[in-house]
Amino acid sequence: MADFIFKISPNIVLGSYTANRLGQYALEYGQNFMVIMDPVLKESGTSEKVLNSLKEKNVEYFVFDEVPNCADTETLSNTLKLAQDAKVHGIIAVGGGRVLSLGKAVCAVYYENKNVYDFIDDQMVPGNRMLPLICVPTTNRDSFLFTDRTMVTDSRSSKAKLIKTQNGLCRLVLWDPNLQIALTEKQVEIMAVEALGFAVEGYLSQKATFFSDMIIEKAVQLLSYALDGAPSLSITTPQEVLLAQGGCMASLGAASSSYGAAHLLSVAINSRYKVSRSLSMAILLPYIIEDAATFRADKLAVLAKLLRACEQDATPAEASAALAEYVRNKIAKVNIPARLKDLSLSIEQLALAAEDAGELDLINNLQRSMTTDDLFEIIKKAY
Repeated sequence: MADFIFKISPNIVLGSYTANRLGQYALEYGQNFMVIMDPVLKESGTSEKVLNSLKEKNVEYFVFDEVPNCADTETLSNTLKLAQDAKVHGIIAVGGGRVLSLGKAVCAVYYENKNVYDFIDDQMVPGNRMLPLICVPTTNRDSFLFTDRTMVTDSRSSKAKLIKTQNGLCRLVLWDPNLQIALTEKQVEIMAVEALGFAVEGYLSQKATFFSDMIIEKAVQLLSYALDGAPSLSITTPQEVLLAQGGCMASLGAASSSYGAAHLLSVAINSRYKVSRSLSMAILLPYIIEDAATFRADKLAVLAKLLRACEQDATPAEASAALAEYVRNKIAKVNIPARLKDLSLSIEQLALAAEDAGELDLINNLQRSMTTDDLFEIIKKAY
């Protein structure tokens, strides 16, 4: 058996009040930073908590918080120019997926002389030199944080595009569960279902390994405790910490394997129609499970039992059906749309999103070999 070499990048610091040490960690990478901040965090007071840590350590910084609901290539170009003009030593991205993806893209191309669109159209990989990135997630999951890709919406076409990034671009992730206070209870629940979706798709992927499976199984167990309560009184970890732990591990596990069709479609729908990725992925997930039940019922059964969605002696077919029903019950509990048609999108519009998804190279690593037609079939079932 070949040696197993484990090297994790980025460094992950996860726990309550870790954001209070941001200034201390930032000084390891430079003195002058651009802080890309989700504008919502100012209203909740979260931004002040994060920035105080930088002030206490006399770290120089300026804040950019003019981030639209769907950060596009025009936003990327403007943000990149601000960072270059300020000659920053690094980027600190504080917020959800759109902010972290924007920060990652800026760091990837900061030292490049080419236009942003060269990296999108020609799928060029930026050179080896890269600007250090520190990520401070304020949600309980992130889809591209641990991958060598980052997503951006093409301003010219409203299509989802991927920019290839260098390995090791993100140096540090500070995951502080206390920063989730800016989220509503409904948002937290939907994002937890989305994190579960990452886990399911990564577990089913053709690129899954024993390492990704191990990480995902633990992620699902933690998400189960967060969503349904721990099975033992000896487990007293707060829900927000369990969600952060489970979401972080689900994101890491899926990135070590690959994401699936629901994630791919939710990215495309978000870019074209500005519909929340969490919402569309939650709607699509039961249909992904039902599709996978025809060829990976054994693996679905493992997850269903970890979630306590079925009896331990349930057959793979019974467990797979119970897992799909478990997700539908979570959707009903938070009172969000259960069908894509409830998002005020026509089937014709969703067909365009399926075509966009089929153009992304992520389609080569799904849970089974799929074409644009297969993606559209899943959309029709969920419509």
